[in-house]
Amino acid sequence: LTYGHGTDNPFDEAAWIVLHAVGISPDVIEVDYARVLTESEIAAAKKYLLERVETRLPTAYLTHQAWFAGLEFYVDPRVLVPRSPLAELILDAFSSVTDPQGITRILDMCTGSGCIAIACAYVFAEADVDAVDLSADALDVAKINVKKHQVEGQVNLIKSDVFDQVPRQHYDLILSNPPYVDASEMQALADEYRHEPSLGLAAGEDGLEIVVKILRQACDYLSEEGLLIVEVGNSAEALEARFPNIPFQWFEFQSGGEGVFMLTAEDLRKHAAQI
Repeated sequence: LTYGHGTDNPFDEAAWIVLHAVGISPDVIEVDYARVLTESEIAAAKKYLLERVETRLPTAYLTHQAWFAGLEFYVDPRVLVPRSPLAELILDAFSSVTDPQGITRILDMCTGSGCIAIACAYVFAEADVDAVDLSADALDVAKINVKKHQVEGQVNLIKSDVFDQVPRQHYDLILSNPPYVDASEMQALADEYRHEPSLGLAAGEDGLEIVVKILRQACDYLSEEGLLIVEVGNSAEALEARFPNIPFQWFEFQSGGEGVFMLTAEDLRKHAAQI
């Protein structure tokens, strides 16, 4: 089995499955671990555990639960399981790189389950948030989560291939966790990742197909002091090799994760001819 869809070890994964089977949310801190399970609870836990092993489905798909930035989201195989280190930046209100008070319009590109957009809506309660995805299936899941978190009046879902159908306006913050897995890595993915939609993972030979599209158009949609923050994961090295003169600023995370860069609107304007 491979882990990485909400847990990174078998103990936590097994605990998650058992707690779900007995109707206790894994995010509940006070749990009576000494409680003796009933026969029906044991049978339910065994069923989930067996399905996890036999199908290699990520546990999040079995339980339809995933957590991001401390919030619970509905997920199924129409979307990737949330796991982006962007959560750490969102919870900090991006205060390490900008004044949070200046963020009034946010764009979440490649929104998937909607977790990034919705987490931003919690942190920036007065901001308008647009959430974009090419996949109608993904947007259906995002709609479930928008309703679940009651942010219908704040988060606007848009079906678009990157910026193609996004109304021309200026955002203070553009965030994206786009597809960034290169062709060779796609071939080597563990079974758990193969249950996720390839549209949310695959990004051409070098993993940069979608990222480059974002880089080429983001400047037109950023405010004067706007920021572009994008996760590219293992494709970070390929990105820097392709654009050696662009001053990518890379984040370091206390809670793990890497491959997230930032560019200012000024950076993008200055280097537009190189992209």
